[in-house]
Amino acid sequence: MLSTRLLLSNSIPRTFSSLTKRHLSTLPSNPSIKVFPHLSPSGERQSLLTYLDTHPPNPSLAIGTTTALPPTPQSFSPNPKFLSILNDVLAKNAAQDPELKSQAQAFASPGGFNFIQPARGKETSGASGSGGAGGAGVGGWVHLSDRRNPPDFGRIAWPEDILGSVEVDGKGEIIGNYQPSGTYRIITNEGILGLSPFLEKKLIARLREEETKA
Repeated sequence: MLSTRLLLSNSIPRTFSSLTKRHLSTLPSNPSIKVFPHLSPSGERQSLLTYLDTHPPNPSLAIGTTTALPPTPQSFSPNPKFLSILNDVLAKNAAQDPELKSQAQAFASPGGFNFIQPARGKETSGASGSGGAGGAGVGGWVHLSDRRNPPDFGRIAWPEDILGSVEVDGKGEIIGNYQPSGTYRIITNEGILGLSPFLEKKLIARLREEETKA
């Protein structure tokens, strides 16, 4: 079942005679994601998933399409351009995410030894789906995980839920650039992409910026 939200057009005077209305469907699991009817190039009926509420939607900026609602890994087809934009937004903003910074501080505490993967100098690249010793004053990597399936306290998220990682020092300060995991999946059996409010805002702003260029 889809959630619906009423949008009022602001392109015309707001009078009873001229007010236009339309219902916008959203995903219950992530109300920030809008759902639009869509036809594939072959004429197949699909649903287009997007963070933007522009009508008609721009398929090139959509998360992807699905042949079923709610979307599943089997019904969903990702948009490669969206994933590229997402990774770029995370690369530029993940280190400033308040939630990730709080995690880094917590992982550097004496009780954080199970949360952080130890840094191995310049030979370390990317993110790992498994944890290791670290924390408690030892630098390492902190994972940025999708909100759809948060790991239990003291555990590392599944590889398909890890967006990427940032390097931190022994004091819990982020000192390295964001590294995409290469294992992340936009949709799993646990749900669809879910970012922190800070990163979601940055992503939507970037998508709107790209929309003005189209």
